Formats: sequence, structure tokens, C-alpha cells
Amino acid sequence: MNKQKETRLVFLGPPGCGKGTQAKRVSQEYKIIQLSTGDMLRQAIADKTEVGLKAKSLMDVGELVPNEVVIGIMKIRMAKPDCSQGYILDGFPRSLKQAESLSEMLKESSQVLSAVINFSISDEEVISRLTGRRVCKACGGPYHVKFNPPKEDGVCDQCKGELYQRDDDNEETVKNRLQVYRRDTEPLVSYYKSLGLLHDLKGDGDIDTIFSDLCSLINRLREGS
Repeated sequence: MNKQKETRLVFLGPPGCGKGTQAKRVSQEYKIIQLSTGDMLRQAIADKTEVGLKAKSLMDVGELVPNEVVIGIMKIRMAKPDCSQGYILDGFPRSLKQAESLSEMLKESSQVLSAVINFSISDEEVISRLTGRRVCKACGGPYHVKFNPPKEDGVCDQCKGELYQRDDDNEETVKNRLQVYRRDTEPLVSYYKSLGLLHDLKGDGDIDTIFSDLCSLINRLREGS
């Protein structure tokens, strides 16, 4: 593996497609930073900042946070030294406006994207995944009532913290999030395809198999093939 190759990736796909889970694994495997707008916004919510309170009211009903808020957060984060060898953008961009802003940010810093990886998955699978998702209140560890249940119901295996369902993971909100994705984010598939950056990857099935396929794709990109 070429550790010196700068790798800048966008992970694209509907909520629940697994891009966050895979981004964490890719980050560990290739030693590049995962930049998750969802994590950043949830931290702002936990800190009860002005941005966080505004974001929460929108995220709780499945709507997108305003472009200027997300773009501002990402611009500051992408300029930090730990992003110098690359990063994985997880949850950004989510609209054509954000994609255009990302292009401007990259141009200003003389950077280019390596690829945009689109995780394809059915709506039915998304609903099953998200409504069954649980998170540890203490350490943030991810669980699923069907695919990754804790050893003890409602209790984190690692720190024994309480598991909870996020407000935006109930079925009504998930269906709305899918509608918002189709309206605002899915057009990015055509946008990045026209730029020659898009690579489709099957997002349902075994997590390890998806990760293996993903690593094969990233290795080819890093080798320039």
C-alpha cells in the first residue's frame, strides 16, 4: 500500500447506507481522517451551541442543515494540519450548492478529489437499518438490534453505558430523510459522474465484504489505475 499517496474521498449515499461505518474502517486502514458532518453537528448539539440548537430542530424531522452552516464548519475543519495527507468526507456535500462550494475550497488549497464513492442500497434496507440502530450514550459505540446487538439488551458491551435510539432514527423521520436525500443529494450522483469521479459500490450485504470491495477500489485509485 502506498502510504504517501494523498487520498481525498467523498462517500455518497442515502442515510443508513453504511458510509459512516465504512469511513471509520477506511480511516483506520489508510491513516486518513474521517470528516463527518453528522458527528460535528451532533457535537454542537451536545454542547448546546447556537449552531447546534438550530441544527437539532431540523435534524429531528429529517431536514438538512443550512448550507452556510455546514460549509463553514467543513471549511474550518479541512484546513487543519491532520487533513494534509487526505480525508474522507462523510455526509458532505449533500447538495449541489455544497458540492460547488467544495470545489471552490479544493481549488483555493490546490487540492483535488481522488474519487466519489456512491453506496447503492434499497429504501427498504435503509429503513430496516436505521430504525434498528442504537448508540451508546457514554462512548458513542454503534449497535443494531438485528445486525449487531449488544450482549445485554440496552447496555454497551464496552463501557456498560445506556443504549438509545437517536431522534432521527424513527420510521417516520427516516422516510422523510429518504425523500430529502432524493430531492437534494441524489443529483450529486449525476454531477460527479459527469466529472469522471463517481464509482458505484453495492451498499447492502455483509459489512466485511463491502469493506473488502471498498479497499480494492481505493487501492486501485491510489495506484493510479
